[in-house]
Amino acid sequence: MSAEFDRDLQSIQEARRAAEAARQAFLAFANAPQEVVDRVCAAMADAAEAAAARLGQMAHEETGYGVAAHKTLKNRFAARGVWESIRPIPTVGVIRRDPDRRVIEIAWPMGVVAALSPSTNPTSTVIFKTLISVKARNAVVHAPHPSAARCCSEAARIMAEAAEAAGAPPGLIQCLQTVSLEGTQALMRHKYIAVILATGGSPMVEAAHSVGKPAYGVGPGNVPAYVDRSADVPRAARYLVGSKAFDHSVMCSTEQAVIADRPIAAELKRRMQAEGAYFVEPAQADALRRALYLPNGAIQTASVGKSPQQLAELAAIQVPPEARILVAELERVGRDEPLSREKLTTVLGWYVADGWRAGCERCIELIQFGGRGHSLVLHAQDEEVILAFGLEKPVFRIVVNTMGTLGTIGLTTGVMPSLTLGPGGIGGAITGDNITVHHLYNVKRLAYELQAPPPEAFAPLAASDTGAPLDVARLESMVLAILQEVRRETAAADRA
Repeated sequence: MSAEFDRDLQSIQEARRAAEAARQAFLAFANAPQEVVDRVCAAMADAAEAAAARLGQMAHEETGYGVAAHKTLKNRFAARGVWESIRPIPTVGVIRRDPDRRVIEIAWPMGVVAALSPSTNPTSTVIFKTLISVKARNAVVHAPHPSAARCCSEAARIMAEAAEAAGAPPGLIQCLQTVSLEGTQALMRHKYIAVILATGGSPMVEAAHSVGKPAYGVGPGNVPAYVDRSADVPRAARYLVGSKAFDHSVMCSTEQAVIADRPIAAELKRRMQAEGAYFVEPAQADALRRALYLPNGAIQTASVGKSPQQLAELAAIQVPPEARILVAELERVGRDEPLSREKLTTVLGWYVADGWRAGCERCIELIQFGGRGHSLVLHAQDEEVILAFGLEKPVFRIVVNTMGTLGTIGLTTGVMPSLTLGPGGIGGAITGDNITVHHLYNVKRLAYELQAPPPEAFAPLAASDTGAPLDVARLESMVLAILQEVRRETAAADRA
């Protein structure tokens, strides 16, 4: 038996044991009062926030992706920002009363959550999914990406210890230690898993949707950023470069291409250069195409979450040491232009469009090419343009005059803080919401009579509606008559 096969078996067995233990913990926690639930979640948030820097460094070192300081910021957001957003939400017993409609709504937990985490945002995703799962009175079993198993396990351990010290039953928060594709699939298919939270690449999200259970899946985002002639150009340039450079662009809501309105394009380019954007030459862009993508369009994992200087070494080109991002000027969108795809690294596409309607069309092209339903960034002051983009774009997050990375997750905007962003039905998901605690409990409804039934509901049945017993003898005679007629017609046809 090979070591790899043995590891798969160990992972499958661990997944089964984790699901069973989580089920027992859920049964013990499902009837916890609101004050206990909130005490447990507050303790977990405090513990995760205290460990944010250490976990950020662990994630960076284990995966080789991004910037440790930026991962620390995401960890703090996942702990404090998410907790403060869900803390006042009732999740136990009666959560709403509608006296006019005489309806009482009661929260009901789902059970055991299978939480899949990506290598690009590992520890922040574990923190976030643990908080929203437990706040809804569920248990959670984390299945991390194999390349981020240690840091995810440590994040889960910190939160589990804090939860148990605050009154949660043992086993409520777990993380697989021996990680394999087979083990993750066994977890998702286990009879005790009630719902799946899948954040990561398209194959993983498709697998989550294929197991026949409720699943919230989040795939890629090819996020365009349109800069209108009415925009505050210096601010737009600062935000675009800062957002694309943030954590070396590993977040799915990071800007992937700028569409500059022609009258301000030259100024925007100068301003972005002043912020650290290096516009590559055509030959350098060709080298980046080869370095970032395989011939089939799949991204080269060695390029993910890297600085411009690391990418330059990978592509055998020269870039300035002060470059924060690389920008490639493009003309097309589609398979024959690899750099129009999602780029989980510090490379940004650049297009020029004459007017917001042309910019709108280019944005839609990019969205349809790998970003349906996800997000769009808009820099403009003209409210007519802003509303037109809101009405027309096939995405569910349009953030205005802010950073795509931080605005879409709710750090700099008023959308619900989340690290799992639904792309809706057009993006292959069940919702276009920012996933939060509301998606992890069901609602029972007590509904009282508002009006008496109409009289017709009590009317006696007509004879035709009574379903009288079948007259078998009469039916047999009808069938015999039909058969005799058929025989006569057949005989006549034979004589003719």
